[in-house]
Amino acid sequence: MFGWLTRWTSPAAKVVDSAPYRDAFYRNLRARYDSAQTTTDNENHWSNADGLGPNSANSSAVRKKVRQRARYECLENNSYAKGMVLSYSNQLIGTGPGLQLTTRDKAGNTRVERSFLRWAEEIGLAEKLRTMSNAYVVDGEPFALFVTNERIKHDVKLDIVPIECDYFEPAFLPNGEITDGAEFDAFNNPVRWHKWRDHPGEGFQYRSLAQSTQPVDASFVLHLHRPDRPGQRRGISHLVTALPLFAMYRRFKLATLAAAETAADFAGVLYTTLSQEAAAPGNAAWGTAIPTEHRALLTLPDGWEMKQLEAKHPNTTLEMFENRIIGEVARCLLQPLNVAIGSSRDYNFSSGKLDFLGYDRAIAVERSRWVCRIINRIVRAWLNEAVGIEGLLPFGVGPIGEWDWHYHWDAAGVIDEEKQSKADANDLKNGTTTRTTIYARRGRDVDHEDQLAADENGVTVEEYRLGLWRARTSNGTAEPTGSEDQADEAADRAQERASA
Repeated sequence: MFGWLTRWTSPAAKVVDSAPYRDAFYRNLRARYDSAQTTTDNENHWSNADGLGPNSANSSAVRKKVRQRARYECLENNSYAKGMVLSYSNQLIGTGPGLQLTTRDKAGNTRVERSFLRWAEEIGLAEKLRTMSNAYVVDGEPFALFVTNERIKHDVKLDIVPIECDYFEPAFLPNGEITDGAEFDAFNNPVRWHKWRDHPGEGFQYRSLAQSTQPVDASFVLHLHRPDRPGQRRGISHLVTALPLFAMYRRFKLATLAAAETAADFAGVLYTTLSQEAAAPGNAAWGTAIPTEHRALLTLPDGWEMKQLEAKHPNTTLEMFENRIIGEVARCLLQPLNVAIGSSRDYNFSSGKLDFLGYDRAIAVERSRWVCRIINRIVRAWLNEAVGIEGLLPFGVGPIGEWDWHYHWDAAGVIDEEKQSKADANDLKNGTTTRTTIYARRGRDVDHEDQLAADENGVTVEEYRLGLWRARTSNGTAEPTGSEDQADEAADRAQERASA
């Protein structure tokens, strides 16, 4: 049975060299990736490809150069780029998130929500979040600091101060090491940030290296970036891949304008068949530019003729090129073209609505990142400050760490209100949605709206939701609008409250 083993293990067994067979196998193997091949046609294209890690590729020098160019385009010289950034922030943040608690104490929830709203309005929270959103797109990473501001007209003196990422550039640590803005733990979480005392671009008088930065605990710093690669610690502009396209668009636009101006002006070449000796006296020297009157007839010296330059436009019109370039740039933000250019004149209703489906999903994903990394931290910091103020927060509903909350945002625009209302009514009738969901989609708080309606009609929120609110008549009497069963149920509830 084991004869074959004896034959292969015996000293007399012949050793077979496998190298020729292996070499023949690899010689016949033709499978390969075309993208992994370097040829004379593609070597220039792939010459800048490297194997740098996520933090070396996004080094301080690279981030600085990219954000300088992004700011040059988006904030100073390109109206389309600035419009895309502002549209993104208005869609993402809008008028700011509305806090909605979901504890058992309904009255306490309303009290906390209204107090948070007054504080948010006092410090301009929505505006600060929009500013941070602009920096998120242009710079790649927004920063903000938690500070105490005694000038706030609210019991909670917490304030949020947005600052540029330039403050957190490389600095010398006391032990002589250089850090790229922060110290990180083993899990890549920032432990301590090193903030420059002054903005590096403000032209201040440099202090000594030991006095130029100050350590700030990470719990007081709000920082957000989009990690495109695992382990990436700092962010880079979202428009980094589109910056060369802005230069292409500007050159094409200026070339188109120059061609139109050339066609409208007397732009040409004067030439003569006379000899140099005969043409020189009393005539312009070779290569001289001669100013002419616009929209005028010209006379020329004897022996000279004029040939007007032909201003030929490229086959691709400016509008076609503009749409292609702006559309490619907008893909960095996952924006549809009609949002990027601010016009839907070439769209029908279905196309415009279809393009917004992916954009709305992208905004929802980004908003979840903001909620987890920025907004929840702001709410928790506010609650931790408010808990020490007597009478501001409700008690008896468990510790703050066990509270649950969510946010309602600005409602998305609805083109056909009647169709949307009918669809909401059908969903309510079929039980496939709730009033809370519909109100949240419209950017409103259902508890707050019901409370206002109940107060206006002089009933409790529970009675209002049962449909028992009363419509006042001209003589001051009131008539119930609910059914008899609802009236009986409301009467029983009122009796229970009275007995309690």
